Amino acid sequence: QVQLVESGGGLVQAGGSLRLSCAASGRSIYAMGWFRQASGKDREFVSAISWSGSSTEYADSVKGRFTISRDNTKNTMYLQMNSLKPEDTAVYYCAGRLKRTIVTTRHEYDYWGQGTQVTVSS
Repeated sequence: QVQLVESGGGLVQAGGSLRLSCAASGRSIYAMGWFRQASGKDREFVSAISWSGSSTEYADSVKGRFTISRDNTKNTMYLQMNSLKPEDTAVYYCAGRLKRTIVTTRHEYDYWGQGTQVTVSS
C-alpha cells in the first residue's frame, strides 16, 4: 500500500556531509520523519516534517547540523546532514504517518523504510 525507500547513505569522514532521500509511493503520506538506530541501541528520533514543510522538529543532538525538507511533487523527503560526527553512525530510517501532526515517537508512525547505513569515520 505504501512503500518508503531510503537512499544516500554511505561512508564519510568526520566533518563531512551526506544527503539522504526517502521516496514514497502508494497512498498519500502526511507527516514524515527520520529515525536512526546505532548498533546495540534503540531506534531514536532524528527529525520530522509536516506535509507542507512549514513545520519541522529536530533532536537536540542534530540541531544546527541536519536539515529536513520535502518535495511533494516528487513524493520525496530529504535529510541534509552536515558536520557529521562518528556518533552519527547508524542505520537511518524513513517513516511516514497518515496524520498531519508532527510526532517524535516511533509507534505513532504508520510506515517505515528498510533503512540506509551511514558510517562516519574519525
